[in-house]
Amino acid sequence: MFCCFLTLCCAQVSWHKVKTSKVSFCQEVLGRHFFMSVCMVWSETILQCTPSVFVLGGGGWAPERTDRLRWLQVDLRERVEVTTVATQGRFGSPDWVTSYMLLYSDTGRAWKQFRQEDNIGTFPGNTNSDGTVHHKLSHSIRTRFLRFLPVDWSPGGWMGLRVEVYGCAYKSDVADFNGRSSLLYRFNQKSTSTVKDVISLRFKSQRADGVLVHGEGQRGDYITLELHKGRLSLHINLDDAKMHPSSGHVSVFLGSLLDDQHWHSVLIERFNKQINFTVDRLTKHVRTGGLDDSLEVDYELSFGGIPLPGKPGTFLRKNFHGCMENLYYNGVNIIDLAKRRKPQIYSVGNVTFTCSEPQLVSATFLSSSSSFLSLPLDAATETLSVTFQFQTWNREGMLLSAWLRRESERLLLLLVHGQLRLTHHRSALQSSDIVIGQALSDGQWHTVSISMGGFQVSLSVDDKPPSTMQLKDIAQPGRSLVIGGCPSVLTNQGCRNPTMAYQGCMRSVIINNQPINFYLVQQGLLGNYSKLQFDICGIRDRCLPNYCEHDGECSQSWNTFFCDCSGTGYTGATCHNSIFEPSCEAHRLTGSASGFFSIDPDGSGPLKSTVVYCNITGETSVWTVVNHNSTEMVRVQGSSLQKPHVMKFNYSASLEQLRTLVSKSEQCQQEVVYLCRKSRLFNTWDGTPLSWWLDRAGERRTYWGGFLPGVQQCACSLDENCIDMNHFCNCDADRSSWENDTGVLSYKEHLPVTEILIGDTNRSGSEAIYRVGSLHCYGDRFLWNAASFYQESSYLHFPTLQAELSVDISLYFKTTAPSGVFLEHLGTKDFIRVELSAPSVVTFTFDVGNGPVVLTVKSHVPLNDKQWHYVRAERNVKEASLQVDQLPLRFLEAPSEGHTHLQLNSQLFIGGTASRQRGFLGCIRSLNINGMTLDLEERAKMTPGVSSGCPGHCSSQNSLCHNRGKCIEKSSGYVCDCTHSAYGGPNCKKEVSVSFESGSSVTYTFQEPFSVMRNHSRQSSAIFAQSSNSRESIAFSFLTTQTPAMLLTVNTYHQQYMAIILAHNGSLQIWYRLNRDKEPDIFTPMSLNLANGELHRVQIHREGRDMYIDKDTNLKYSLSTDKELITIRSLTLGRAGVDEEVLQAGSRGFIGCLSSVQFNHLAPLKAAILNRGSSLVNVLGNLVESNCGELADKSSSRSLSDHADTGSRGKKLTNAAQSDSAVIGGLIAAVVLITLCALGVMTRFLYRHRHERTRQMASVKEKDHQPRPELRYRAELDLHSAMRDSRKEYFI
Repeated sequence: MFCCFLTLCCAQVSWHKVKTSKVSFCQEVLGRHFFMSVCMVWSETILQCTPSVFVLGGGGWAPERTDRLRWLQVDLRERVEVTTVATQGRFGSPDWVTSYMLLYSDTGRAWKQFRQEDNIGTFPGNTNSDGTVHHKLSHSIRTRFLRFLPVDWSPGGWMGLRVEVYGCAYKSDVADFNGRSSLLYRFNQKSTSTVKDVISLRFKSQRADGVLVHGEGQRGDYITLELHKGRLSLHINLDDAKMHPSSGHVSVFLGSLLDDQHWHSVLIERFNKQINFTVDRLTKHVRTGGLDDSLEVDYELSFGGIPLPGKPGTFLRKNFHGCMENLYYNGVNIIDLAKRRKPQIYSVGNVTFTCSEPQLVSATFLSSSSSFLSLPLDAATETLSVTFQFQTWNREGMLLSAWLRRESERLLLLLVHGQLRLTHHRSALQSSDIVIGQALSDGQWHTVSISMGGFQVSLSVDDKPPSTMQLKDIAQPGRSLVIGGCPSVLTNQGCRNPTMAYQGCMRSVIINNQPINFYLVQQGLLGNYSKLQFDICGIRDRCLPNYCEHDGECSQSWNTFFCDCSGTGYTGATCHNSIFEPSCEAHRLTGSASGFFSIDPDGSGPLKSTVVYCNITGETSVWTVVNHNSTEMVRVQGSSLQKPHVMKFNYSASLEQLRTLVSKSEQCQQEVVYLCRKSRLFNTWDGTPLSWWLDRAGERRTYWGGFLPGVQQCACSLDENCIDMNHFCNCDADRSSWENDTGVLSYKEHLPVTEILIGDTNRSGSEAIYRVGSLHCYGDRFLWNAASFYQESSYLHFPTLQAELSVDISLYFKTTAPSGVFLEHLGTKDFIRVELSAPSVVTFTFDVGNGPVVLTVKSHVPLNDKQWHYVRAERNVKEASLQVDQLPLRFLEAPSEGHTHLQLNSQLFIGGTASRQRGFLGCIRSLNINGMTLDLEERAKMTPGVSSGCPGHCSSQNSLCHNRGKCIEKSSGYVCDCTHSAYGGPNCKKEVSVSFESGSSVTYTFQEPFSVMRNHSRQSSAIFAQSSNSRESIAFSFLTTQTPAMLLTVNTYHQQYMAIILAHNGSLQIWYRLNRDKEPDIFTPMSLNLANGELHRVQIHREGRDMYIDKDTNLKYSLSTDKELITIRSLTLGRAGVDEEVLQAGSRGFIGCLSSVQFNHLAPLKAAILNRGSSLVNVLGNLVESNCGELADKSSSRSLSDHADTGSRGKKLTNAAQSDSAVIGGLIAAVVLITLCALGVMTRFLYRHRHERTRQMASVKEKDHQPRPELRYRAELDLHSAMRDSRKEYFI
């Protein structure tokens, strides 16, 4: 076997310019200074080495086709710094390597794979035999051995390789700590106090825990750098511990898997309170608290441990076991002083100055389906003992399988949910288990021991005592055992993987007290294996850096990572997308009424959501109200400029959130009520103001009204009605009577008011009363921000996006053109593009360096129909997705290995491309990228071929269609499509209400997945079974006097349910049973009786574990799990049987009125009325369409929070059969009916007379009164697009 080796040592290059310049000069050809050899390896000993004929320009290397081990290894004779590698194919042949991996090692053992930026583990190679391909390493490495490992090669030939290595010499001072030693650097004086510290070192550790640096002072200052479970932690305290116990303490954690026996670099920089902590090119910036800026350390600084005073060799914590090199403290070379035995250094224990290398050899099990290691057992052995260490991220996997001598008897060791389970199978039906350990899939090394002898089997993990299992018969080992998964050749013998095969690292395998030599296994001299890498542990921490946004919690398996977004307010694969609406205007468009809501003004941007009050006062009017800590009237006396009255206002939102909210609003205002008596604002001899307020930037403002920021003026001067025309404020008249200078501040760039200062109430009889109101903002100026493109060569351009790791793009468009580019952004090689590629096709294309990725959504109807259509495209490091209108979401997972950063450097083009080809003709509005809405209208004003706004009835923010209704342009007006709205009527504003009698119910059956998939020829016209992705949005109104009552129930095919009921006492209860093995979660938002004959509105939104009741109560609850409702089966309104817990409410059903029911984007109540004949709708009892919800809403509607006031509002509905008023009402209704009939006859006569004139005037009508689109769907329920939140879709 020919083995050519190449090893890289991971060098840490600081991002400082001095280090970068050094790398640029470190480009010597190392082959000219160091002897390179290629060796033929048959065992652990090198038997034969050949000269370095495989460098550039030589003949080249090619392995035999029968060789199992194929690599080229270079020995540089000593550690050097490597900055560049170059490759060629084999001279004069069709042999070359098209891609390869680069490994490095100090000793020729314990290899590590070099990874470029984005964790790319392979290098592109050659495309012919003579061309030279250079790769400058993203960071230099210090190493002796390099290994080139071919991954792919010439398709018409074989592997062929010539290499060259560039870099420079590397010198270092090394110290070896054996776990019981340390170096003490003693100061020249009793203590030292510093405001600036720099500590740098490189280390490689043989275990996961140990103290690297420690220093402390008598007053409580300390600094400690410690390795804990393979991570570095830095602890610093700068304050007096007795006076300020915790104010100056800070802890920083960085790095992972740092106990891999490879070099890692550390840099600690502190200046006063600012700390920069860098580990392997990853930096965290933190700032300490407290009062002091200096670090006071007494006597000495310890490296390698914390020894007890007066007890040499005794340490407070586990000390460091490994090597350090180039250890510097504030410019002092600590190891150099120790080597020269300088008096400043005191050595504790045995510290040597050469790095000892461990003899541990690891193996990596690469595949979760086909990796295995089969080893023989001695047939004469009556007992079995197995010990090994493993390291993995996977929670599941088969670690070991051993056949015993008795037929069908087997010993099986599994990793199950991060625990070890040892199972003894006596037969197919008889088995016994041992389960031990917790969280063993944490990426740490764990030691496992199995012992079998006589009538018992024992299992232990790490340092825990063993657990024993008693056997009925004596068990004896068979002839072999398998580590990892089952070989395919043994499946016929009963060896099958009950879970995944083991995927991870393993070392120190000892069977019956005999260590297993992995080198013999690798060379085929011992056992058998598949999909294994030897002498390397390929584990990676995919949560470092953490790609989960918005404080999402990262977890991982061997191949990928996952983000837990619970409680963050965000969703998606990387917690990128906000679950909240961006504004109160958006809440109004969804049909919400006034109340407290969580809004996220910057969407997927960095700012969190905030709670505001949405005052929805009319059809098109909505105000956003943000409160602060002091909205009451405040009386001020005794204040002066020397001792002023100061009030600071703390808002329910941060200043950054307020700045975003104000900038996105059409207008904002804040009322300042100011009453005064002998209290001036500005009337001083030198013009010095006596009172003022601070804006959001902290700037002093002296105007007290209006939208134009003036100097020292009040509202009365703007209105020209001040009581004394010599002054600009009423208070400056300095009268003893009460005067008023109340004003409304409306200059957006200064709002809100953050502080007010009153300084002239210290004279006799002088006082002031003021109140600063809440911040009120109106509208959303970007929701209808639009531009019209009427030249194909025109476009809008914006600055370069910052979208390396994630980008989401959303927009609305309407056009009559068959194609056009909405958006294009280019880099040197990377790009991103969203376009209408065909009349019914939207395409999202991008390239991050792995080749172009194309996602396409095709509509069954043309999209160039001059109607508004919605497009949303997203790309992150986990996946990409494309949504068009309410069509099924298309998404594609990103490769686990590949480039992740999207490198863009050009301008962002909107409505066209840089080449001025394939431009878009039509309108684009509400273009939002990563939470930032682009101002298309402003940019269009200065761009030829583009105009601001968009013509048409449906291009206005006047919201012609309400409650999720969609506006559709017509030649002579518009029509509202209310298909996906819970409301009806011409403008989707009419309440859709149904009266339920005793025993009445409506059930919607979602088709099962198999029945949906069977018929591909039919268009999707049924409610389809689907997954909710842990997200439900529910809204409805109800009116009843009965308890208990079942309002709404959702069932799944997996015995899950969600139910909303009224309990015996009339309180609202929400039940979630997402795990059938556990008790349901039960929530009671209000304990008051809601069965009081009044209309109540309920709005519920669940995202993962978090459930929000967004109506006026603004309640939030946490579920016990974030599981989704998997494959919804049915939704029931009224009587239903779910579980025995809610059976009583279900059996009683619901008697009363249900109105405007919305489930996600489904309107089930309206769908039931329109689809009475559908096989998917099952109606029991008497179901009567009525206007009970609308009538009750006008007289007695209440939100959940209104119950703080228990007084009656309006009349309660009573049973008509028991009320005299009902009889009287019936008589009145009969009279009215007769009158209406007479009027109808007269109207018909007049209609015939003026029929022709009416036809002539039809063209001037504002609206097109064609039949409403939702009436077309009476034949079947067309809910294919109603569930737009789901990614798991089934089609008919």
